[in-house]
Amino acid sequence: MPKNIIWIVDIETTGFFNKGGLIVEIGIASLDLDTWEIKEVIDLIVKEPWFDVSHTKSPFGWIFSNSSLTPDEVTQAQSLEEVLPKIQSCIDSFPLGITAYNKAFDFTFLRDRGITIAKELPCPMKVATPVLKLPSTGYGDYKRPKVEEAWDHLVGTPYVEAHRWLDDAIHEARIVYELYKKGVFEV
Repeated sequence: MPKNIIWIVDIETTGFFNKGGLIVEIGIASLDLDTWEIKEVIDLIVKEPWFDVSHTKSPFGWIFSNSSLTPDEVTQAQSLEEVLPKIQSCIDSFPLGITAYNKAFDFTFLRDRGITIAKELPCPMKVATPVLKLPSTGYGDYKRPKVEEAWDHLVGTPYVEAHRWLDDAIHEARIVYELYKKGVFEV
């Protein structure tokens, strides 16, 4: 197996962690930093025990209004608890490291559900911030870029985020690759 491969994780949720959001989709993609080949590793729609109709409408239903994911897909999905060992095994099996585009968001949810992440890589969003130098919105010198903003700047083609883990992770992996090529994303 090539030695320069990292994992990119992406989750979709029904809302923010501190507001009671639940994980509804989780995926991991691999990125070969030598070839920029991106592959699907894990692709799961999941249901947490507390998921009910209240998670399909405001303030929790944003994901269902802004992606192709449906409440029925989540209702019929396997439980997150069932797949946590598979996710943990996948994360543990890879020595080089793992990241996520807004790492604090994704990793907070995962850690709260019992996932341990021993080999964290830098957060691509934070790494991209001083590279893109988007005007500040009041916090720090520069605004932290959304995925679409980082993509547009680094790749140079239009992109509208699908808010589905696989599409998002593929684009996030390409952002990581572009940052790696620039010598600012360190592994």
